[in-house]
Amino acid sequence: MQKVYTKIESIVGDVITVRAQGVRYQDLAMVGKSYANVIKLDGDLVSLQVFAGAKGVSTTDEVRFLGVPMKVSYSENLLGRVFTGSGKPMDGGPELDENMIEIGGPSVNPAKRIIPRNMIRTGIPMIDVFNTLVESQKLPIFSVSGEPYNQLLARIAMQAEVDLIVLGGMGLKYDDYLFFRDTLEKSGAMGRTIMFIHTASDPTVECTLVPDMALAVAERFALDGKKVLVLLTDMTNFADSLKEMAITMDQVPSNRGYPGDLYSQLASRYEKAVDFEGAGSLTILGVTTMPGDDVTHPVPDNTGYITEGQYYLKNGRIEPFGSLSRLKQNVNKDTRDDHRALMDGMIKLYAAYKDSLEKKSMGFMMTEWDNKLLKYGKLFEDKLMDLSVNIPLEDALDLGWKILAECFEPNETGLKSSLIMERWPKKPEGN
Repeated sequence: MQKVYTKIESIVGDVITVRAQGVRYQDLAMVGKSYANVIKLDGDLVSLQVFAGAKGVSTTDEVRFLGVPMKVSYSENLLGRVFTGSGKPMDGGPELDENMIEIGGPSVNPAKRIIPRNMIRTGIPMIDVFNTLVESQKLPIFSVSGEPYNQLLARIAMQAEVDLIVLGGMGLKYDDYLFFRDTLEKSGAMGRTIMFIHTASDPTVECTLVPDMALAVAERFALDGKKVLVLLTDMTNFADSLKEMAITMDQVPSNRGYPGDLYSQLASRYEKAVDFEGAGSLTILGVTTMPGDDVTHPVPDNTGYITEGQYYLKNGRIEPFGSLSRLKQNVNKDTRDDHRALMDGMIKLYAAYKDSLEKKSMGFMMTEWDNKLLKYGKLFEDKLMDLSVNIPLEDALDLGWKILAECFEPNETGLKSSLIMERWPKKPEGN
């Protein structure tokens, strides 16, 4: 039997407090006609975050505890649909209430996981060639605000060789939501996509629910044998929402005002990435914007301890030096025999190009080798680093060899003679 209380002790922001017995953390409740969930228990004092906001709520309104945690519908009918952070349709379609599953459950036991070993192709050379995305990996995209990280996620959503995309948007501008929706619809990828969207004008609590909604649904599809890619943007907005709720509840703040359990909150989401034995997989890419390009900010700093590397987005490109996929060796040894050697060789030469570029900017005399490196660096950035480049892995590797041949003699590349004999582009006859 549902318990009903008619005396609200306090209302602070969107958080109300009531005295109640037998209530569990994260249980749902009705405050008047609005949903709320339990976010703090202190003896018989229960704090609830009201989804629609506490504006208009009075201290005499009924609070009815439902005795169940937040749930989301799971079925094939979710495909192509867009929902709010509380699971309500925002695309004009019908509400779904069949096969309801709990959100925010525990992660899979690490001892039961398969070691990541399959590549996810994206058509983006700076990912496929230099920092390969691996199935069941968890990777953040570190970015400064203003960089095209949402455009990058949309490209990955359209092109990634997976069965299903689950997009979780947190604190999105409405224009960004429309961009995702329109881009995926025009590309034909919307039919394999499920979107959970929290816009900047929506209640704060819904922002904190988006990752749990997205991951709960993704996990069920993975158990059904699907290869699922979860795209989350922006996890800094998620952390800021946690901070706002913690301040409302008078929690003692930690580093820069964030709650002391920030690491655990982030880890409980990222650790959902898994490859199931005999079933599908769940891979996570989450954007983390860094205020002031500060990688020591609490959100990217904590994220770096949880994830398996990062993509570093800067100046509209994925930077090769800031980026790292720690699991790429698991897969790029099996893609093509020249993949690892070419990847290493091209990055070494690009690092030398950066040194030559610095020498030039300081007015030093350029040698013939410096000029070769300057030509190489420009071609590398234009033909491989530019995010508009969209080619399969094998074509990107062939293009890498062509760039090397255009700038250097074979013995200047530092690559093995056997590979050069096999892969070095042949000059057209008559040249």
